[in-house]
Amino acid sequence: MSQEQISRNPDLKRLLDDGYSVEIHNGYLLLRDIPYVNASRQIQYGALVSNLSSLSGDKTVGPIADHIASFAGDAPCDRSGKRLSIYHSAENLQIGDLTVRHKFSGKLSGGYPGYYEKMVNYATIIANEARALDNTVTEKPHKVIESVTTESVFNYPDTNSSRAGIDAISRKLGGAKVAIVGVGGTGSYILDFVAKTCVKEIHLFDGDGFVNHNAFRAPGAASKHDLDQSPKKAEYFKCIYSNMHSNVQSHPYDITNENLAELSTMDFVFIAVDNGGPVIKRQIVDFLLANKIAFIETGIGVLKIDESILGHVRVTTCTPDKCDHINERIAFATDGEKDDYATNIQIAELNALGAILAVIKWKKLNGYYQDLALEFNTTYSINDGILVHNDHHA
Repeated sequence: MSQEQISRNPDLKRLLDDGYSVEIHNGYLLLRDIPYVNASRQIQYGALVSNLSSLSGDKTVGPIADHIASFAGDAPCDRSGKRLSIYHSAENLQIGDLTVRHKFSGKLSGGYPGYYEKMVNYATIIANEARALDNTVTEKPHKVIESVTTESVFNYPDTNSSRAGIDAISRKLGGAKVAIVGVGGTGSYILDFVAKTCVKEIHLFDGDGFVNHNAFRAPGAASKHDLDQSPKKAEYFKCIYSNMHSNVQSHPYDITNENLAELSTMDFVFIAVDNGGPVIKRQIVDFLLANKIAFIETGIGVLKIDESILGHVRVTTCTPDKCDHINERIAFATDGEKDDYATNIQIAELNALGAILAVIKWKKLNGYYQDLALEFNTTYSINDGILVHNDHHA
C-alpha cells in the first residue's frame, strides 16, 4: 500500500526517485536514514516525519497546509553541537518502530507547494550539518525499500488522527467488535461516530425499513432514489458507511429471543431501541449481563405541551463491574405515560445528542478520553438545559 500510494503521487515519487528512503505509515510520510549531528557532534541517522494532512483520498494536494515537520532521533544540531534554529518543540509520538521526539518549524516564503519541497527543505538543512563534518554522508542512500503493508479498517488513510498527533490514542479503540442494536435516529448517529474509529467490526441489527421519516432523523441526506428502493435500515447504512469503514456488517432483522446469541461475540453493544415491536430490551440487557458484555443504552423521553416540546435525553452505561443502577435508569416496558417520541417526531438533534453522549462515554471506557467523574448515567433535560451525571463508579 505504501509504495503504491507513493507511485500514484508525483511529489512522493520524486522523493523516491531522488534516492530518499520514503515510507508511508498510518497517515504519516517518513524519510528514513537522514544523517544528523547530535549534541556531542557525532553523526547519527534518524527519520524525518510529516503528517499527510494535505491528502484527498490517496492523492496529495498542494499547497501543503501544515509546514511543521517532526524527527525521530536525538535533537539535530549544527556542526558545532548547537541545536538547529528550526527546532520548534518536543513531542512524544510513536509511529510504528519510530519514537518521534522533536518538532521543526521552517516556513518557506510562499509556503510549500508539495511534500517534495517540504521534506527536501528539512532534510537538506539537517543533513548539510552532518556533511560539514563528513562529506561522504548523504540523505539520499538509494536503498531498496521493501513494501510495507499496514492493516487498516479504513478505505483511505486516517490523516485526521495523524494531523492531530493522536494515533496512539485512536488505536485504543482498535480490535473491538461493536454492535449497534437499532439504527433509527440515535443508532444511526452512533454509527456515524463509531464508523470514524478503527474498531475491527461494526454490526448493525435492525429489521425495519428505511422510510421517509427516518431520513429526517438520520445523519446525512437520503435521496428520493434511496427511499424509492425501500431498503432495510441496516442495509442502507451499511452501504453508506462502507464507503469509509471496511468492516460494517448488516443484520437486517431485529434481535429476538431466538437470535440473542449473535451478540455473544461482541466486545461492546450500543442499545438504541424503544420498547415496542418485537424488540425485547429487558432480555437483551439480561443476556449482556449474563455474558459480561459492556453496553450503553440510550433513551429519549419527549412530551408536547402548549405547542412546545420538552423532555430529556438519557445515556446509561453498564459494565461487568458496575451494573447495580440499571433497573432504576432504564425503562424496560411501556408504563402508559404519554411519550411523543414513539410518534417519530422529527428530533434529529436529540438523537444526535444521545449518540454523542453515548460515544463519548464509550471512548472514556476505552481510555480515549480522560474520565475523572466515572459517571454511569447522564441525563440532559431540554427545558432547563441541565446536564446531570450520576451513578458514579467507586
